[in-house]
Amino acid sequence: MIRDITIGQYYPKESKVHQLDPRVKLAGTFVYMISMFCFHRFLGFLFVSLFLGWVIKKSDIPFSYIVKGLKPILFLLVFTMVINALFVDGHIIWSWGILKISVEGIRKAVFMGIRLSLLVLGASMMTFTTTPNHLTDGLEQMLKPLRKLHVPVHEISMMMSIALRFIPILLEETDKIMKAQMARGADFETGGMIKRAKNMVPLLVPLFVSAFRRANDLAMAMEARCYRGGEGRTKMKPLEYQQADYIAYGVLAGYIIILMIGLRYIPSIWTIVG
Repeated sequence: MIRDITIGQYYPKESKVHQLDPRVKLAGTFVYMISMFCFHRFLGFLFVSLFLGWVIKKSDIPFSYIVKGLKPILFLLVFTMVINALFVDGHIIWSWGILKISVEGIRKAVFMGIRLSLLVLGASMMTFTTTPNHLTDGLEQMLKPLRKLHVPVHEISMMMSIALRFIPILLEETDKIMKAQMARGADFETGGMIKRAKNMVPLLVPLFVSAFRRANDLAMAMEARCYRGGEGRTKMKPLEYQQADYIAYGVLAGYIIILMIGLRYIPSIWTIVG
């Protein structure tokens, strides 16, 4: 399960999506996530799925690797769908005590499952195709206007970059500690929920100690290199838009236009299915 967590990890490739400016990918992810909450019909989600599938194809990342990121949230996904199926009022097709399953509940459960899955897959594409350094630079550039309001933009971007860098490191450390504890007789798989929680104590204590040690080492390294925040700092490779970035902005603008037309001017489009 630990190895199935792919969030925050970078998948090195030389695809067109990888070569895009991080500001383009941040803007695209933001628009994509907003669009997910604009649809209430199956055809709308089909449109988003086709767009996401096209982006995945252009990124040259194996689809099996991308879908693997859904395994850690499988419990949350199933739990959300079950709750919606059991507690949404409508035309009841099955009941047992206070538990009732309605047609509307099943419909809402399917919508929630699709929406949550597409959200995770779409958000993961940004980290799969963007290094933490580029992501920090792109986020800092996009938040640059907030400096006039005395918002520490560079520091915020740096913290997000460090957090993303630590995710795969801590996952690898967790896997090592878990294997070491299992070799000493620890059991993390059997028993009830309370027993599993107690069995996690031998794993969490050394993990927290390792995390604090790494954070302290990082702080000492930054201080030794005279890091004093973003004031007056320059970049060896400043971000510059290329022709492919403007084309990507054009594709994103087309996505927004189609979305607005489908939602506002031709609402019947999204009601054909569902």
